[in-house]
Amino acid sequence: MPKLYDCDISGSCYKIRLFLNILGVSYDAVPVDFVHKEHKTAPYLALNPFGEIPIFEDGELRLRDAQAILIYLARKYDTSGNWFPEDAKSQGQIAQWLSTGGGEIMNAAGARLVKVLNYPLDLEKLHAGAKRVFGIMDAHLADREFLELGHPTIADIACFPYTALAGEGGIDLAPYPNVLAWIERMKGLEGFIPMPGIAAKA
Repeated sequence: MPKLYDCDISGSCYKIRLFLNILGVSYDAVPVDFVHKEHKTAPYLALNPFGEIPIFEDGELRLRDAQAILIYLARKYDTSGNWFPEDAKSQGQIAQWLSTGGGEIMNAAGARLVKVLNYPLDLEKLHAGAKRVFGIMDAHLADREFLELGHPTIADIACFPYTALAGEGGIDLAPYPNVLAWIERMKGLEGFIPMPGIAAKA
C-alpha cells in the first residue's frame, strides 16, 4: 500500500491527501511533527535530503515534492485520464500551474508560517508576492471555472490549498472574487475533504 509522510496542517501534504481521496486510493499515513521540525531530523533527511514533506512511497518508488507526486498519482491511478491528460498541450498548460503552486503561491504559505508559527520571514514581501499571484489568478479565472482545460486538473489541486489558506497568513481574498468562486467550486468536487483552516462546502 502506498505510504504518505504527512502533516495535517501542511497545505503541501493536503494536496496529496485530497487527490488520493478524490482518486479513491487507499494509503498509509505516517504523521510527521512539522511544528517541532521532525522532518529536519536524520531519519527524514535520509528519506528526503531537502528536509521537506510530503514524502510519498509506492513500492520501491520514493518521491518528494507535492507537484511531482500529483503527476505520478494522476498518471498511475487516474483511470479517467482527465487530471493530467497525455497530450503535450494539456500537459504544458497544467505544468505551468504546477510551477505556480510550488512557486509564487508559496508566498501565502510563508505568510501563514509567520502568522501561525512566528517564523522570522519578511511578511510585507510575502504579502506583496501573494497578492500579485492572486491578482493574476483572479484575472485568469474571470472567464473559466478551473485553471485549465475547462475541468479540474492537478493544476487546481496544486494551487488550491495555500490559496484557500491565505486568510491564515493575513491575506484578504475579498478583492479576488473569481478566486473565491473557484475555491467554492473546488470544495464541491466529488471526494473533497477538508483540512484545518479549509472547511467543507457549506
